[in-house]
Amino acid sequence: MQLKVSPSAGLKGEIEVPGDKSISHRSVMFSALSDGKNTITNFLPSEDCFRTVECFRAMGVKVNISPDKKSLAVFGEGLGGLKEPKDILYVGNSGTTIRLMLGILAGQPFQTMITGDESIKRRPMKRVVDPLRKMGAIITGKQDGNFAPLEVRGGNLSAIEYTLPVASAQVKSALMLAALFAKGTTKIIEPLPSRDHTERMFGHFGIPFTKENNIISVQTPHAASVPGFLPANIEIPGDISSASFFIVAGIIIPDSEILIKNVGLNPTRTGIIDVLCAMGANIAISNEKTLSGEPRGDIRIKTSKLKGITIGGEIIPRLIDEIPIIAIAATQAEGQTVILDAKELRVKESDRVSTICDMLKKMGAKAKETPDGMIIEGPCRLKGAEIESRGDHRIAMSAAIAGLIAKDEMVIEDTECIKTSFPGFDILLSNLLRRQPTAEFGDTV
Repeated sequence: MQLKVSPSAGLKGEIEVPGDKSISHRSVMFSALSDGKNTITNFLPSEDCFRTVECFRAMGVKVNISPDKKSLAVFGEGLGGLKEPKDILYVGNSGTTIRLMLGILAGQPFQTMITGDESIKRRPMKRVVDPLRKMGAIITGKQDGNFAPLEVRGGNLSAIEYTLPVASAQVKSALMLAALFAKGTTKIIEPLPSRDHTERMFGHFGIPFTKENNIISVQTPHAASVPGFLPANIEIPGDISSASFFIVAGIIIPDSEILIKNVGLNPTRTGIIDVLCAMGANIAISNEKTLSGEPRGDIRIKTSKLKGITIGGEIIPRLIDEIPIIAIAATQAEGQTVILDAKELRVKESDRVSTICDMLKKMGAKAKETPDGMIIEGPCRLKGAEIESRGDHRIAMSAAIAGLIAKDEMVIEDTECIKTSFPGFDILLSNLLRRQPTAEFGDTV
């Protein structure tokens, strides 16, 4: 599907973005492993998140979904209650689903096959598979288990001490989930802090663990000897990754002011706020509170003059998913913006280092690819271009925001992928546009 965007005269108004994707996945997983009924509100009704739901339904977990698909009732079966699926588990395009599910499947006393779409089949899995094998799981697949489809024969796990080669919330989370089924105390050592939604979910459900100096310890009796943990209701905040597109739009489009309500403000996810403020953005946060273990608040953004900065080091894990839209902001900043230490971008839905730089060059921006990031020169008046999303939802949405400040019409190909993480993106954007028609979207985005 194709998306066309023309320049905007400014964005004004209040919006709420959909529920946080990372928390939505985890809310289903923890609820399914709990011992009883859980209610989840403000769930992200995206393709990716419903892949997680379907995986657990295939293993005998009852999940009721509200008509608007934003509230779930999950009837947990306990740590030892999952059943062997009758068919292959299919995760679609969801990297979070497959990697975290591997941790859960590693603890099950049955055999499972799990796979995804063509993009998932190209994404590396050894970073999760290797430590799970050390715990005792038998996992086989293409290139010694580096690529899906993967077959998992779990059960009889033993605790390990494992140092993550790179900061990765997905690998950390998979190991923490596997530790629920392992004998002994599992220790996971992070080189840098990564997003901590799994640790917060452990706390919300009352599951014992400790975290000190980037060392996480989980000690749990073997799953066969315990029913599970108590259920807990979850209210999910808006996704700051989704909000980031509108945050940047409000900053770079002249005469704009936007209020985004109920956005997740988890400190491990607010790197984009820190970076944009360092670049000179006018951002104010209000109405802060914590629900279901996750901080949240309202974000007000106004048009701002930006300057180029260097982005790297410990902040990268806190904004890795937002780098595509940060790159758009960088094209409007005075001077040079340098992004370092972001090699992880090369193994996302696309090679985002290459994809971002190719996109910016087509728009007339000065962008240079580096082994672990990029260098962007600004400011630059972007020009309309035909952009191929390469099936990457964050590239597609970043290009759409760029189209609002381009000289001519921006045409983005293959935008079906947007609904994997942000259904209704087009509607929210249209609600903020002053001049109509500014964007033409297909009916199914």
